Amino acid sequence: MEAEAFGHSKESNLVNDLLNDDSAKPRLSLLAMDDDGAVGHILFTRVRITRNEDALSAMILAPLAILPIAQGKGVGGELIREGLRQLSESKVHLVFVLGHPGYYPRFGFRPAGVHGFDAPYPIPVKDAAAWMVQELRPVTIGSFSGRIVCVDTLNRPEHWRE
Repeated sequence: MEAEAFGHSKESNLVNDLLNDDSAKPRLSLLAMDDDGAVGHILFTRVRITRNEDALSAMILAPLAILPIAQGKGVGGELIREGLRQLSESKVHLVFVLGHPGYYPRFGFRPAGVHGFDAPYPIPVKDAAAWMVQELRPVTIGSFSGRIVCVDTLNRPEHWRE
């Protein structure tokens, strides 16, 4: 799925590694299906927030993949909304994403750095708006801050560079 959606194997290798990384649990993996099979995939894995490890439950969205034949048809939005709904029901406080700042805000994501949540690795100033967070529990943003620590597989600098 990811290799076809992105045109290379980096994200498919990442997904395989995350699905086999016990430190990534709990995680949420959802597929979007049509009559011919899977057309989209989204994966959320847990993260910790330094200084707030016991106070907050947080996840990161990485990656979201939609097959080229299904792009532009709302499949990605459906996966994001359903994932956020399920995470909210499971009492997750925050969801982070490093993604396109023109896409994710329509689903409620907003810049994370200005709210005191630092990415696992430095994000260049020109790309700061790509590091985003969504609050699923009221009064979380503004009450907490810290650096995000991803699971072992995702906590590598190559996943945080363009």
